[in-house]
Amino acid sequence: MPSWDSTEYLRFSSERTQPAIDLVARIGLAAPRRIVDLGCGPGNSTVVLARRWPAAALVGLDSSSSMIAAAQKAYPAQTWLAADIATWTAPAPFDLVFSNAALQWVPDHARLIPQLFAQVAAGGAFAFQVPANFEAPPHRLMREVGASPAWRAHFQPPPREWHAHAPEFYYDLLAPLASRVELWTTDYVHILDGVDGIVGWYRGTGLRPWLDALPDDSTREHFLADYRSALAPYFPPQPDGKVLFPFKRLFVVAYR
Repeated sequence: MPSWDSTEYLRFSSERTQPAIDLVARIGLAAPRRIVDLGCGPGNSTVVLARRWPAAALVGLDSSSSMIAAAQKAYPAQTWLAADIATWTAPAPFDLVFSNAALQWVPDHARLIPQLFAQVAAGGAFAFQVPANFEAPPHRLMREVGASPAWRAHFQPPPREWHAHAPEFYYDLLAPLASRVELWTTDYVHILDGVDGIVGWYRGTGLRPWLDALPDDSTREHFLADYRSALAPYFPPQPDGKVLFPFKRLFVVAYR
């Protein structure tokens, strides 16, 4: 797993939280009593859940101690747990098992998704969203820069940082287990401060495995400079200097 910096992640708090808001709004549960937020990060998604279901007992879970510390500091009234999604099992079933942009960091979804659905109580739901833009230029260019002659020696083997699949994959896994499955995609268009905004976005998420593989901050800055140069032709500035940054996400809700 990559290292995480809650401050870097929260530079784009509004944009990163909006998909959680949209997912929570679509979950057809009236009053779940117990909710777990898997990969809760600094707690921004857990708070969205608390606002919709204020009477629910909420647990936020994340493998990053720095993220859990940030969540505890910002939202001391909630329950926070440092644990690995890949091996987590509930002590008792939850009415809602929820995850916002975390499962793409966990391998083997063919095993993971049924395992997480098994933690859902009767009448409950499993709801998650993952990025669905891994062939978009920012992701493709990470791989291309990392494989270039200047950098390939640092990435042997290259990081395998994303684990996500097409909607059909998740439907085929969950349909035999669930009473109903809903899937949809949304294309968000974020307005950022130039190409540096895109570099900053991924510095807090998708670039983490690449940066962690480099030996020091100076080398990391050189890698980021090469990545920025590769990005620039794909994101010309608007007249006001902003760039439009499309980001596609896949949403899944499965009901028991």
